[in-house]
Amino acid sequence: MTRRIATILARQGSKGFPNKNIQPFLGEPLLSRSVAQARRTGLFDTVVVSSDSEAYLQIAKSAGADQLVLRPSEMANDSVTKLPGIRHAVETCEARTNQSFDIVADLAVTSPLRGDSDILGAVAQLEGSQAPLILSGLEAEDNPYFNILEQTSNGDFTLSKTVPGRVSARQAAPQCIALNGAVYVWQRVELARDDDTVVRPGTQVFLMPKQRSIDIDNEIDFRIAEFLAKEKVD
Repeated sequence: MTRRIATILARQGSKGFPNKNIQPFLGEPLLSRSVAQARRTGLFDTVVVSSDSEAYLQIAKSAGADQLVLRPSEMANDSVTKLPGIRHAVETCEARTNQSFDIVADLAVTSPLRGDSDILGAVAQLEGSQAPLILSGLEAEDNPYFNILEQTSNGDFTLSKTVPGRVSARQAAPQCIALNGAVYVWQRVELARDDDTVVRPGTQVFLMPKQRSIDIDNEIDFRIAEFLAKEKVD
């Protein structure tokens, strides 16, 4: 039987938008919203929240999180990627419960427009493939083969990437994906590797539409996301 765990990381510090992870979104803290969504999918044997804040962990507990993990201070600064935090949360849960997991799904607190179907779809895509992980994203509006320039060593600018011939329209360029961070799904054995590189050989993408891909980084993002949620744009 496949055992799945959902990890939800909620760091306290946010320079651009203080306490963004617990901002009330339609009256509910963003953190609580992700916990409730993980529970609602019915996919996960365990929902764990990792944070450097005891107050955040209490919010997660009230929302229904199964496990609360206080993140070490060395994993709680801007320079640390998510992977060590995810790995630490999973390993802590496995040690506490003496049970192992097969699938790890990380749900971003800052993606409040992510649908239940996005989580279900990303997990199903991983379990139906040989991929080591699935990363959610959307088709990029800007394309390095068409309208993204890169500065050369002499100060000039040129297309970041090229293909033989001329790309006269973005639609004719090779497809490029912008990762949105909403849901990343790992084979547990792959996460165990001592490697903090996210994109690795075999990686696949779960495509999401633009309207569900907002990643809240500042107050403007928050207001746009809440407006779309109120208008039920899907």
